[in-house]
Amino acid sequence: MFTGIVQDQCEVIEKEIVDGVCRMTVDLGDHAEGLQLGASVANNGACLTAAKIDGGIVRFDVIGETLSLTNLADVEVGDRVNIERSLKFGDELGGHILSGHVSGTAIVSEIEVDGDNRTMWFDVEPEHMRNLLWKGWISLDGASLTISRVDRDANRIAVSLIPETLERTTLGRAEPGTRINIEVDAQTQTIMHAVQELFRDESLRAQVLGQA
Repeated sequence: MFTGIVQDQCEVIEKEIVDGVCRMTVDLGDHAEGLQLGASVANNGACLTAAKIDGGIVRFDVIGETLSLTNLADVEVGDRVNIERSLKFGDELGGHILSGHVSGTAIVSEIEVDGDNRTMWFDVEPEHMRNLLWKGWISLDGASLTISRVDRDANRIAVSLIPETLERTTLGRAEPGTRINIEVDAQTQTIMHAVQELFRDESLRAQVLGQA
């Protein structure tokens, strides 16, 4: 479980495929302090398990499904990824509750610059749009952000980024065409799914509307 408050950008120092599994090694530095084998760490918002630890150097095994759903397939040696250690009881909850289960990816389509601030637009798959609401939240490469604009006709959303977010996360280097991991609000997703199923069932829909 995570909060969407990115702790640092850490460098990928090795990446190789062994027996069909991608082994991605990241230099976590001081962020590896106290980390144990089997612990969860969010890399660009994707929850990965620490498979090997050597001081601050940590290896994560990334399976094919994760590579197909996330932008970790695009990450190369020398790139940096957003890192967040898992939430501990008693920690300050400054963002939103995240599972680290990436819903898919979105593409940066446009960046509006206004002084030090930026509004970043993302093209989103239609299947995810129904779960994205104005002033709702979304995780972008593991950073919990508020949706500032929604364009349902074009299947896109925007977030407004302050200088702190641009400096602390990989979003500061994103440009049009960049693929970004997204995680949508699980509660909204559950509610929307329930409503959708309700309106698929004609008899149940008739009962509900009749009572209303």
